[in-house]
Amino acid sequence: MTTRFDGRRPDELRPFEFHRDYTTMAAGSALVVFGDTRVLCTASVEDGTPRWLKNTGKGWVTAEYSMLPGSSPERIRRRTSGRSQEIQRLIGRSLRAVVDMKALGERQIIVDCDVLQADGGTRTASICGGYIALHDAFSRLVQAGEIQSHPMIDECSAISVGIVDGTAVLDLPYPEDSTAEVDFNVVMTGSGSFIEVQGTAEGKAFERSQLDELLDLAAGGIATITTAQKEILAEAPSPRSLKR
Repeated sequence: MTTRFDGRRPDELRPFEFHRDYTTMAAGSALVVFGDTRVLCTASVEDGTPRWLKNTGKGWVTAEYSMLPGSSPERIRRRTSGRSQEIQRLIGRSLRAVVDMKALGERQIIVDCDVLQADGGTRTASICGGYIALHDAFSRLVQAGEIQSHPMIDECSAISVGIVDGTAVLDLPYPEDSTAEVDFNVVMTGSGSFIEVQGTAEGKAFERSQLDELLDLAAGGIATITTAQKEILAEAPSPRSLKR
């Protein structure tokens, strides 16, 4: 395979973009677009922490994920499925890996990721956009004098990789995702460390050399995404009231 059904090279990302501060009510927000996939990510600040963290001086970051009705050809019902729970746990784990909870203090940030349109890679897009929304929420807490230092200690991005028709490919849309022989989701920090690797063979088992190829492919794609995140976040967000 030299080119894919959509004309991309095997190592090429779909066209992607981040629309920062897409909404104005939350402390941070971003609309993330990867090809035809669109996810709205918002970060909301709440006073206090889960009961098991009280009086520890540490904060908490968690996530919620849902596919909205109309996000796929068949209407999605408004309910939290087992799949949604698994994905929101992945998003929460990924974002917490790059946050200094002590610097956050005893408050909680909830990152909501709502899929407006799904064409593969919704969980990885949610992590990429959720990171921007969370970063801006932290920046505004610093601007408001509620915390002394920015709690984010590294960047966080994610992408899908897989083997389709015997070829390792990057950033799978639904037609590839639904037919891939091997399917992976990879989450990494901006400094190049792995946060999570989820992968499985859908049919024939894969070799160690293929795993290495997939991880290298993911690392290259994530480096490109991280560069875009840095460019967006290089300028501080406009101040915003965080009164709750």
